[in-house]
Amino acid sequence: MKIQRGGLGVSLVRPILHQVQERLGPPAATGEGYLIYQGDSLSLMSQLPEGLFPLTVTSPPYNIGKEYESPRPIKQYLDWCEAWVGEVYRTTRGDGAFWLNLGYVSLERRAKAIPLSYLLWDRIPFYLVQEIVWNYGAGVAAKRSFSPRNEKFMWYVKDPGQYTFDLDAVRDPNVKYPK
Repeated sequence: MKIQRGGLGVSLVRPILHQVQERLGPPAATGEGYLIYQGDSLSLMSQLPEGLFPLTVTSPPYNIGKEYESPRPIKQYLDWCEAWVGEVYRTTRGDGAFWLNLGYVSLERRAKAIPLSYLLWDRIPFYLVQEIVWNYGAGVAAKRSFSPRNEKFMWYVKDPGQYTFDLDAVRDPNVKYPK
């Protein structure tokens, strides 16, 4: 977990970090405004209290065979995602948000590149505010299809009537906005 300056502010983050460290013990690394733990996310999150975090941003393994992951059958992978997302939901404040970045996966005889977030649609207890498309220039080379050059960020909130959105904080200064 890392909180940037200009976000919640270190003084507001300290009590959260204190609760985390109290529950999980010494972190693998620490600094002003952050703690890093190494371990199974389900096991670690299960030790944390409900409603602790105002925001979670994550990009878990995509289940595509990278060197840092062990691919699972798709149903098993989706079950795992549902379990850890459930822990994220439990540990998110009532006015909190969850940003999920996942890539694409192939489904035998069904899809060459389906966004993983689409397969999780009915397994996520959060309210979906919006899909944000992260577009980038490089992608995996493909011979029989377009190379995916984007990923999805799914922006969820716990309560659709109670969350913070500050458009001015994220406006692109190089874009002319009407009014």
